[in-house]
Amino acid sequence: MKIIIAGAGDVGSHLAKLLSSESHDIYLIDENEERLNTISSQIDVFTIAGDAKSVEIMEQKLISTCDLLIAVTSSEETNMLICILGKKLGANHTIARINDDNIIRENREHFYNELGIDTLISPTHLATEEINRLINQSAFTDDIEFDKGKLTVFGISLSKNSILVNKTVRESADLNPNLSFKPLALHRNDLTLLVDGDTILKENDIVYFISLSESIENIIKLCGKYSVEIKDVMIIGGSRIGLNIAKLLEKSYNITLVEKDKARCEQIANILKKTLVININGHDVKILEEEGLAEMDALISVTANSEMNVMTSLVGKNHGIKKTIARIENFDYINLSQSIGVDTIINKKIIAADKIFKFVRKGNVSSVTNLHGTNAEIIEFVVKPYTKITKKPINQLSFPKNSNIAGIIRDGIPIIPFGDFQLIENDKTIVFSLTESIKEIEKFFQ
Repeated sequence: MKIIIAGAGDVGSHLAKLLSSESHDIYLIDENEERLNTISSQIDVFTIAGDAKSVEIMEQKLISTCDLLIAVTSSEETNMLICILGKKLGANHTIARINDDNIIRENREHFYNELGIDTLISPTHLATEEINRLINQSAFTDDIEFDKGKLTVFGISLSKNSILVNKTVRESADLNPNLSFKPLALHRNDLTLLVDGDTILKENDIVYFISLSESIENIIKLCGKYSVEIKDVMIIGGSRIGLNIAKLLEKSYNITLVEKDKARCEQIANILKKTLVININGHDVKILEEEGLAEMDALISVTANSEMNVMTSLVGKNHGIKKTIARIENFDYINLSQSIGVDTIINKKIIAADKIFKFVRKGNVSSVTNLHGTNAEIIEFVVKPYTKITKKPINQLSFPKNSNIAGIIRDGIPIIPFGDFQLIENDKTIVFSLTESIKEIEKFFQ
């Protein structure tokens, strides 16, 4: 597949890294030649220094044979123009990163489709949806639902009082008599490891499970956690994402939004219906305490400053807040944040890149999700007839070691597969895998 990525910022470079091991011809265009040189020294891509919206550059690189054109520069207008021009010049499919998520929320994509933009991706909209899901599952670090919640993959840290701590997975098997869930992997000391029967679980491990809906509460208890009813939520930062999440959550929760810019506060207060908007600096712990920080059930810190979001979340945990979510834009902080106590981190650029990534996957992929702070992915395949995956039971398939066939939805019925289970045509198959094994996995579904 020939893929052109316009924009070598965080989204573009992350996408290029995801795709670089998959035997695609990847062209990365950016005006910053130094940035391109850094990326090309790390991964195998063709780099083009120049203005991506230049017709001359597009024609020069044979865009008429391009399978996928992805415009992810920092400018929404530039991304749209690149896609429109690219489509006119023969690009097969175009994707534009946009900032105005109203286009998506108000279902206006069809207008842009007619212009030549096949898919619109809004990092802010995707991050808002992610936060909304996570605030409803206070015990989880990640939460991915399949088929409207029939199966859920989630991450949860083990408390010191968890019955699972210092036991192997095999020793804990009697706690799952109905085979309604299974552990898939764990994250420990910046490493993501798939589990097997001999894996010993330890305190503070983030363990990823797949479960039927009826077993989720039981798993939370086994991990020494408990679901907390969220009523009062404080949001630090009145950015677009802060405003959007407040707008969404104020329908069901008591929301306090903190923003240091007075003019922005006034603007937000005129938009929100029920949210208490306070003009203070989120750095000032004493004032936050006066405004009821300790009484909050959840804290969402989404300023543009990653360091501030991490520190504010840690302050919140120190005040007994049960759920903290921090926006982290600095990739270097992603692993660190969870290891020092932040419950959940959000990086909207990674979320956007993962959303785009599914367009590149082979084997009839219907969705792909990357877990924050890990090198693991969850991919949903739809099984095609006569493919390798249907030939033998799963325990005889020689499936990649760093991968796990986690769950199946067959004719609308969720199944946790074990041992001699065999897949058939049209099974929706959820695979948990380290990124390094993805290419090998796809061969089973082709």
